[in-house]
Amino acid sequence: MTTTDPRHYDVILSPVITEKATNASEHSKVIFKVALTATKPQIKEAVEKLFDVKVKSVNTLIRKGKQRMFRGRRGELSDVKNAIVTLEEGHRIDVTTGL
Repeated sequence: MTTTDPRHYDVILSPVITEKATNASEHSKVIFKVALTATKPQIKEAVEKLFDVKVKSVNTLIRKGKQRMFRGRRGELSDVKNAIVTLEEGHRIDVTTGL
């Protein structure tokens, strides 16, 4: 077993478990919340090392934080970066079991 670099845990923050993510998992795609500074090659390497799978491609998106009212004061939610990871044929990640 190869030892994983602790930095991989800083790149991949958590899996996204939504209805859309569940539908995407049927097409060998997994959605993760990742660090805002993470690049596509870093995300690919982290997923391959942590989950022992082969990654075909990585698509990223940044969801801008919305403005909200908190107890009468204007506040802003944080920006969130998601990565849609497409896996090679025959590889699977079951995000409901965790690491």
